[in-house]
Amino acid sequence: MKALMLSKLAMVAVAALVLAVRAIAQEATTQTQQQPASSTGSTKRVIVVSLEDRKLALVEDGQVKKVYSVAVGKPSTPSPVGSFTIARRAANPTYHHNGKTVPPGPGSPVGTRWMGLSIPGYGIHGTNEPKSIGKAASHGCIRMAKADLEEFYELVAVGDTVELVGERNEQTAQLFGNGEQPAAAPAAQPIELAMTAPNAALALAPEENGEQQAEQTLLALR
Repeated sequence: MKALMLSKLAMVAVAALVLAVRAIAQEATTQTQQQPASSTGSTKRVIVVSLEDRKLALVEDGQVKKVYSVAVGKPSTPSPVGSFTIARRAANPTYHHNGKTVPPGPGSPVGTRWMGLSIPGYGIHGTNEPKSIGKAASHGCIRMAKADLEEFYELVAVGDTVELVGERNEQTAQLFGNGEQPAAAPAAQPIELAMTAPNAALALAPEENGEQQAEQTLLALR
């Protein structure tokens, strides 16, 4: 009888151990799936934004992976031009401006994701004005539609290069077309991207720019 009880206890212990191992393995798999794409791996990612076309392209190892419509800076508060990097990322950021706090949700001016650039005060983020997408309507930041933003956020990482191109050129024509017709499907040949130097003399937009004010708060979320 005693031997039978010991045998049952041993079986329970083994079953518990198996369940614990499975739980640990599942948690490790989930954590791995949630990790953002790494900029330190073998993949070379470049994000190209054509301000004139109001389009953003994600290029990996010279191949176009995805193209999105975006909103860019309006004439009074233009987007910067130059070569930058993604400096920080934040999911569901809280928006602060002039003593007003907007929690994450449909009313947030920066949407559900924030990717701050290496030039302070500017970033790629969402919007509570979806009709602005495809227009020159922002205070200088790059706005994306919610679904596009959340997809894009998972595909990029801190350290990825961001090229903001002011006028159409040969490279943006390859990516987005010439402005009169859409670009052709991604070619088999890698796209050569000409890197431009950051515009160090660019002045920041006015203090009332809520997007830049949000950046000061989001710095703490790195």
